[in-house]
Amino acid sequence: MLEIEEKTRAVVDALEDIKAEDIAVIDTSKLSPLFERMVIASAKSTRQTKAIADNVVVKLKSLGEEVCGREGEGSGEWILIDLGEVLVHVMQPAVREYYNLEELWSKGQSLRPKLAKKAE
Repeated sequence: MLEIEEKTRAVVDALEDIKAEDIAVIDTSKLSPLFERMVIASAKSTRQTKAIADNVVVKLKSLGEEVCGREGEGSGEWILIDLGEVLVHVMQPAVREYYNLEELWSKGQSLRPKLAKKAE
């Protein structure tokens, strides 16, 4: 089982593999007892949203992680992947703008710059 930072990095890598855009990582550990990180990414089309979500699931399973659930694949506008401590939202831009999860969870600390520095 991966540590939370390793799991989050693996999710971001899987998102980047399929060219997800505007990836945001929010530390929700002090805001919710249900999960510690929320990762939000945008995709340009329904096909890309589904491909990105599939890639996240395949990559994390290959690392021995359990996928607790997937929702939203029918429409492909917003797919949620529950990885236990990490929730992944893959959204089309209009849906992402409408629900504005970043603002909703804004009390959480953004970790994207820290993760990007580690990868370099």
